[in-house]
Amino acid sequence: MKFKELLNDDSMLAEIGVRVARRRIDLGLTQAVLSEQAGIGKRTLERLEAGESIQLANFLQVLRVLRLVEGLDALLPEPGPRPMELLRQQGKQRKRASTRQSELREQDQPWTWGDES
Repeated sequence: MKFKELLNDDSMLAEIGVRVARRRIDLGLTQAVLSEQAGIGKRTLERLEAGESIQLANFLQVLRVLRLVEGLDALLPEPGPRPMELLRQQGKQRKRASTRQSELREQDQPWTWGDES
């Protein structure tokens, strides 16, 4: 089931609990071992897997042990430049090349064939 299909927080918490339990079992970890490695109480892990609310810091510890922290980048991508910043930068992009001042000074010299010395 996809999270966008879930209608309320309770159903989302229940789905998170099911997924955490499934991952734990897939890795061959007991609740006791996972809670010890995560540095949380076994009862906290039981509440998480039952779909109850726990502290975010504890949830992050569980994700770390289950090797799921990398998924947070997809969940919360780094913010890119804001639209107004893009517009401001766009105006500063060069639209054409111009002649350098040193080249202009050279052009002010009278022209010669070069074989006249």
